[in-house]
This record gives sequence, C-alpha cells and structure tokens, in this order.
Amino acid sequence: MKQTLLSQSNPKRDPDKTREAILMAGFQEIHRHGFQAAGLDSILTAAGVTKGALYHHFENKAGLGYAIIDELINQMILDSWINHLDPQADPIDQFQEVLRNHMESAECEEIELGCPLYNLIQEMSPIDEGFRLRLNRVVEQWRDGVARALRQGQDQRFVKPGLDPRKTATFFIAAVEGAIGMVKAANDRTVAIEAAQSLIMYLDTLRSEAEAAA
Repeated sequence: MKQTLLSQSNPKRDPDKTREAILMAGFQEIHRHGFQAAGLDSILTAAGVTKGALYHHFENKAGLGYAIIDELINQMILDSWINHLDPQADPIDQFQEVLRNHMESAECEEIELGCPLYNLIQEMSPIDEGFRLRLNRVVEQWRDGVARALRQGQDQRFVKPGLDPRKTATFFIAAVEGAIGMVKAANDRTVAIEAAQSLIMYLDTLRSEAEAAA
C-alpha cells in the first residue's frame, strides 16, 4: 500500500497544494517513525512549508494525524480493496488478485514498514480516542465493503450460500492485517509470499460447490 509524495511545485502559492504537501509528508514521516516519534520539523522540510503554514491548515499534530487517517489512509484502503471491485464478477478472484499484487510484489520498504493502518491501530488506539474512532471507522468501511462483495457473490452463486458475509469479512481482514504484521516482524519477502498464498487458499474455500467444481 505504498503512497508516493506528489509533485510540490510552489506549494506556498496554492493553499490546497500546501495542505496536500503537508499531508503527504506527514504520512510518510508517520509511516516510517510512528506518530509519537514523527518530527514536525522533518514534515515541514519534506513538504517545503513553514510551521505557520502547518498550523494554518491543522490545529496541532494530532489534527494532522486525524486528517491523514481520514483523507489518506482511508482512501488507500478503499482504493486497494473495495473501489475497483466489479459487482458482476467473482469477488473471490478479485480479492485473490489484490493479495497477489500487494503481498507477493511488495517492495522492501513496504515489507519493512508494514501497513500504516495496522501500525497506527497498535500505537495510537489505546492512548487516543480520536485516533481509535477514526481508525475503527476505516476498518468498518473495509469490512462493509468486503461483506457487500461476498453477499453479491452469493447472489451470483460464486460464494457459498451458507456463509455469513460479515463474519467472514471480519476474519479475512484480521488475517490480512495479522499476516502483514508477521511479514513486518520477519522483514522477509518469503514470509510475504507464503502469507499471500495461504490467504489465497483460504479464499478458495469460500467458493460455492458449482464454482469450485468449474
């Protein structure tokens, strides 16, 4: 789920570009160091803006963190897992393709740093209610999207009829995030490939009998 810093030509002349530059620099600093250790000076330098510009757009460091969750991490999750789904196609095939793209082709930095959503859940949910609520909202949207896709798959007989879409979505997301945590701890591409392959095999067990026999 790699996010790339966008072009920042003359961000001071355009308030929207200034805000975007701060958000992107903040995301990268927090993803690398965690929220509590993230340095505002490093963020300002990367964004090419002044401290006054930061406080013009965000009340404080926490406000910047909240915006990163609401506007960047939430969109990253939805774009990666939900927004591209074709409601007429097999959701299992589509989720398997996402796993192949994200885990088997992960770059070294992505393996080292892990999932920004998972990292912030672990670091900030126990100590800041604003973070917890926002992070949980991201997870809920992700879960709703997976459950909706599975339900549509049932309607089209791609997915087992007796399966509970929401419970299955809960387990699947927990498995994905747990696997990413294991990959980060191991810092080993082999673990990423093994995790992706195992999750792909699990998804195969969700197919309807007719689809599995095809």
